[in-house]
Amino acid sequence: MPTQNKILQGLAIPHTALISVIFCLMVLSFPTGAYLVFNSEIGDDITYKYPMDSLSLFLAGIGFEVPVKFELGDGFVVIWCTFLILFTVAIFGPKKNFVAVLQSMISEGKYKIQDSYIVTVIKWFSILVIVSGSIIGVQEFIGISVEQPEAPNQLIQFFDISLAPIIEELGFRVVLIGLPLFMLYSHKPSFKFLVKSLWWPWQNLRNVNMKKVLLLIVIVGVLFGAAHIFSDEAWSAGKLAQAIASGIIIGWVYFRYGLVPAVLIHWATNYFVFSYGYIVADINQISIGDAFSHSLLSTLELMLVVTGIISVAVLVLNYVYSKKHTLEA
Repeated sequence: MPTQNKILQGLAIPHTALISVIFCLMVLSFPTGAYLVFNSEIGDDITYKYPMDSLSLFLAGIGFEVPVKFELGDGFVVIWCTFLILFTVAIFGPKKNFVAVLQSMISEGKYKIQDSYIVTVIKWFSILVIVSGSIIGVQEFIGISVEQPEAPNQLIQFFDISLAPIIEELGFRVVLIGLPLFMLYSHKPSFKFLVKSLWWPWQNLRNVNMKKVLLLIVIVGVLFGAAHIFSDEAWSAGKLAQAIASGIIIGWVYFRYGLVPAVLIHWATNYFVFSYGYIVADINQISIGDAFSHSLLSTLELMLVVTGIISVAVLVLNYVYSKKHTLEA
């Protein structure tokens, strides 16, 4: 067995174990979130029957309200089912199922994460956690804090957090990255090919100039960060750098691996993490801020950090080995 495969196979043992645990926690977050909306008291007097009179949307980075009436619980069910469908698709595709990819990582030392959406999601989400945590740590060291906008109600906040990945990925990634790339590099001016290109740009577009792609991803990432600062429910200025970095990472994932992993990474940063935050807050009768200091959330963060470190190591090793192979050839 080549040295490369031996090293990667050695990393694969703890990597697959951590990925499997995080995957199980992601699965459990679905009933957890449903319980929060329909059975918990995080909203106090506001319940799943609360009437909503508008829907916040983003189009090309511009936010606007759409007047539509629905009950919070009904809207949540639509969002929840959308994520459940995407998550199920991620388990079985696009080329191999989740278990098959993990087996190839352990037995052969092959890290073809593009074969599995869900492995891609967990790998890049863990990397995003490391990058975001590093940025926040540096900013706090120099006295810049990140303050979340004050929520009028925790149940409404959880609903908005759950909705954001769908709205923002369509508004920022699909419209601002996918559509321009289709216009620049499309070789089939048809609606079917447009849909395929927006679904997975890398897979369907040809002769793409990577420098232009990366520039576009960075620009959209900056717009994504700015939207968090200048929106109606704005974060503090300390959020800017972290949101830009997140936007760039998710933008790259969208271009390289498709819309499904991009949406699910955003889902992981919002719904997945906050479902556990709110359930801990509800059970222990503490604030959501204190909940993120709880041992459960700290353990989850530690697992994501270790997974991210291994994921970065794998990326670096694959890059070094590919360069070495190119020079030898």
